[in-house]
Amino acid sequence: MPSGCGRTSITGEAAPGADRETLIRLLDDPVPLLAHDDPVLRRLAVSACVGRGLGRRTAAAIAVLAVDDPDGAVRAAAVEALAEVAGAHADELHAARADSDERVIEALATAYGERRDRTALPWLIDLATSEADRASREAAVAALGAIGDPVAVPPLLDLLRDAPPQVRRRAVVALTVFDDDAIEPAIRAAAQDRNASVREAAEMVVGRDPNR
Repeated sequence: MPSGCGRTSITGEAAPGADRETLIRLLDDPVPLLAHDDPVLRRLAVSACVGRGLGRRTAAAIAVLAVDDPDGAVRAAAVEALAEVAGAHADELHAARADSDERVIEALATAYGERRDRTALPWLIDLATSEADRASREAAVAALGAIGDPVAVPPLLDLLRDAPPQVRRRAVVALTVFDDDAIEPAIRAAAQDRNASVREAAEMVVGRDPNR
């Protein structure tokens, strides 16, 4: 999950300078605080709204933040919150693809995975196989596994052979949901990977095979 996203516990973090009354309002009725001047309070309000369940109007307000908020952490929190309303606000999520903040891109990949959004597969594959930051690529790989469309198998196999270690490890996990003859030998090969975390992930999968 991106740093500072909407599912941070609102009881474990307070906005600098926020008074007790404001924090009580955050717990009792967070929606008005989506428009607060303090970006930390806006982000915490997104988290609180998700915790209470997103109604149509609240989701619409959060969708505006996902695209227009000046703070990247708030936009990331809002984008990930939209995973809770599958099928709605696809336009705002699509617009977020152009965001220059890596946290937003990571959150967007996560949201697409949670929504099981097959329309996002080309974008997710491009992100996973790009030179983007590691966290965004990991989130894209995880989303491809969550969606489970076989079109993702060839790029995931390529990543398993040639990607940063964290992305290779994530590819091992993502591939376990697919049924393809090429996957088992690839994961067995990954069990000999030069990186310990990749080897460990692959060995856990291979270890499930009673014929190993």
